[in-house]
Amino acid sequence: MGLNEKFMKIVFHEKFYESDYANDGASVSGRLESIMSVVGNEPSFEIVHPDFAREEDVLLAHAPAYVEAIKSNAKRYSMAMLSAGAAILAADIGISGEPAFACLRPPGHHASYESAWGYCVFCNMGIALLKLKANKMINSAFVLDFDAHTGDGTKAVLSNWNECRIVNPYAENGKLYLKEIQDAIKDISSVDIVGVCAGFDAYEKDMGKKLSTFDFYVIGDIMKNFAKRAANGRRFALLEGGYYLPDLGKNVLSFCQGFQ
Repeated sequence: MGLNEKFMKIVFHEKFYESDYANDGASVSGRLESIMSVVGNEPSFEIVHPDFAREEDVLLAHAPAYVEAIKSNAKRYSMAMLSAGAAILAADIGISGEPAFACLRPPGHHASYESAWGYCVFCNMGIALLKLKANKMINSAFVLDFDAHTGDGTKAVLSNWNECRIVNPYAENGKLYLKEIQDAIKDISSVDIVGVCAGFDAYEKDMGKKLSTFDFYVIGDIMKNFAKRAANGRRFALLEGGYYLPDLGKNVLSFCQGFQ
């Protein structure tokens, strides 16, 4: 890095290594280890530790009855509150002008106002952005979700916010996928912050079977340059899917290096 470049912040808590909060693909043992064994040893990254989200933060995105229902499983609720807290910290770092990636679980882009599916509990991206908005730190946002599955929860939670644009690419191969992202941002001249729902299950050896390790680097680089052009560099990303553990760490690293 040059002398004027800042360290990439990786938001992570050792509690995320725990896998007994649920029994699903996102909670599988070794998943976070496969990421942090690579990303955690990158000398240009700095690990920072989140706190648990406050209930009032989660209620920005979810119905009180839904939050109460999640409380019935104490381990799952605790992990989800820490995940939301990690998202909030990543967004706070991002709004300051430093890039941040939150390596968290459970994911959140399938969590709507009153329900969730696909291993998700709380809408991490929605909570983080709505808190920035409630604190009058942003009026607009752009979200790229490159998970293999549409982030229906994030879209639902943020649906009443006209100044928040969400893009889920659908192209069938890497070349067209990257072009779809470029086309989506080319006419956007200004936005307060760029958020990325970073799902790595579109990887060529994962269920999506379309993106290479280098494609993840390019996506990160596109979003970095877009944020620098349109948002004064303000950007952050949150982990969503990604289940091919042998290559998950190098794919996350590739994205983060481009995003940095």
